[in-house]
Amino acid sequence: MAFQPIVDVRERKVVAHEALVRGTDGSGAYSVLQRVTPENRYAFDQSCRVKAVQLASQLGMQGLLNINFLPNAVYQPETCIRATLIAAEQYGFPIERIAFEVAEQENVGDIAHLKLILQSYHRQGFHTAIDDFGAGYAGLSLLADFQPDMIKIDMGLVRGVDSDPVRQVIVQSVLGLCESLGIQALAEGVETVAEMEWLRARGTYLFQGYLFAKPEVEALPAIRWP
Repeated sequence: MAFQPIVDVRERKVVAHEALVRGTDGSGAYSVLQRVTPENRYAFDQSCRVKAVQLASQLGMQGLLNINFLPNAVYQPETCIRATLIAAEQYGFPIERIAFEVAEQENVGDIAHLKLILQSYHRQGFHTAIDDFGAGYAGLSLLADFQPDMIKIDMGLVRGVDSDPVRQVIVQSVLGLCESLGIQALAEGVETVAEMEWLRARGTYLFQGYLFAKPEVEALPAIRWP
C-alpha cells in the first residue's frame, strides 16, 4: 500500500491518509485493479483493508485512515467488515479513525445495496466518503438517499478550476450542496497554488494532491506547504 496525505490548510496539518493499492513489482493501482476478477474480488478487497490497517498502525499514523472498498465485493456488510474489525483490534488502530471511501465511478448496479453498506458502516462507527464525486454513476441519486461524512470532488473538476468558468460553476454548486447538507468537502488532485487559492477563497480547506505530497509506498510522505 502507498499512502497520500489529506491536509487542512487552515491549521496546516495532516488530518488523514488515503491508502492506495500498489503492486509488489511497483505497478500502480490501475495495473493491479485490472487483475481483479469476480472470483478474486472479495479476497482482494479484504486483503487491502487488512494491509492498510496493519501498515497504518506500524507507521504510527495519526488522524484518519481512508480505505477504498469495492461495493461489488460486499455481500453482507456485517460479515465483510469482520476482517477489518479484527485487524483494528490486532494492530491497535481505533475504528473511529477509519473512513471507508466508495468511488463514484464504481459501476454498482444496485444503488440500494450500496446505501445499505454505507449505512451499516456508519452505524458501526466508521467514517464514510464518496470519492471522485462528479465523475461517475452514483452522483446525486446516491446523495439523495445517503449523506456521507465527506465528498471528495473529482480531480477532473478541480484541474484548472481557477481559470475555467464552467468548472467554477460546477464546483461552486457542489460546495454549496455540501454546505447545505452538512458534508465536508475535499478537493482532490490539486496540483497548483492557483487551484488551491481559488478553492480556499470559496471555503474549501481540505485538500489532497501532488501540490502537497505524492503517495509513498509503505511510508507517510512529508508535506510541502505552498
